[in-house]
Amino acid sequence: MEPILVSACLAGVPCRYDGRAKTSAAAVGLVEAGQAVVVCPEVAGGLATPRPAAEIVGGDGEDVLAGRARVVDVTGADCTGAFLDGARQALAAAEAAGARRALLMARSPSCGCGRIYDGTFTGALRPGDGVTAALLRRAGIEVEAG
Repeated sequence: MEPILVSACLAGVPCRYDGRAKTSAAAVGLVEAGQAVVVCPEVAGGLATPRPAAEIVGGDGEDVLAGRARVVDVTGADCTGAFLDGARQALAAAEAAGARRALLMARSPSCGCGRIYDGTFTGALRPGDGVTAALLRRAGIEVEAG
């Protein structure tokens, strides 16, 4: 069975910014089958739970990786470094386990795949990936929203 990187919040771990989980039956099934490599990039990057909501300002995860955008929380604090550190740790975990796929939390500034919040803290979405999803894609790992 091939290992799959899974966002910890989808696996039932209460690590989201609001201190809750966003449990997914698919993710729990992967955990129960012993296939999941469970990680929360934001916690791995040193952020607390709970924490202020954060969004990518000025682009998407690819732009953050390239230094053209930042991750800022609702208080205005720049948390780009923590998001980059967490993304690198998630990639390292995937590579160590041999995971070539990832099931990630939708719309997240870390794990969002295909659509993320637009940086205005209004609930509006824009096309793009979160920081972790972008780094995983760069490494050839297939990502999908859970």
